[in-house]
Amino acid sequence: MSEVTAVPLRPVNKAGLAALFTSIGVLIVVGIGSAYATTKAPVMLAMPPAEFLAANAKRSGVKTTASGLEYQVLTAGDGPTPTLADAALVEYKGSLTSGQVFDASKPGQPVPMQIGQVVPGFAEALTLMPKGAKYRVWIPPQLGYGEREAGPIPANSVLVFDITMHEFAAVPQPNAEMMSAPHADGTPGTPPPTTIQ
Repeated sequence: MSEVTAVPLRPVNKAGLAALFTSIGVLIVVGIGSAYATTKAPVMLAMPPAEFLAANAKRSGVKTTASGLEYQVLTAGDGPTPTLADAALVEYKGSLTSGQVFDASKPGQPVPMQIGQVVPGFAEALTLMPKGAKYRVWIPPQLGYGEREAGPIPANSVLVFDITMHEFAAVPQPNAEMMSAPHADGTPGTPPPTTIQ
């Protein structure tokens, strides 16, 4: 006959049970939160552009313009903002919602650009930014490349840009009075000579 040694168990009091169940509850909540956080990004990537932008617009700090451009101010900047007729000196990084970078300026080397000659969403974003500002913008397809592919950018893509506005200035417009009348044969006239003093 074998002997079984009984191990005496101490009774668990109510406070101990409450702590145990509270710990289990916390672990469940943390587990659910972790699962949500790790699946949220892939779920958003699988969304059509309109759904992605609708979900993105609900994020804290994201603002939406009347055209549908979404932006978040990362650094506010100060002073006036440029117009579509201005030229700007900016640093930028452009990516798809997947995070795949399709274009970027070199760090510390701002790029000059004519604001009115870039895709409408990028131009609109620049006109919101004072000097020194850094924004993250989400450009809907209709304000980007729409239904056409553009190099590594698939059709109907939401474009994500991080943009830093370094400087902007008005672009000098040609003065009509500076041009001479056309020649008798119809060829355009030449501007009058400038006087160097």
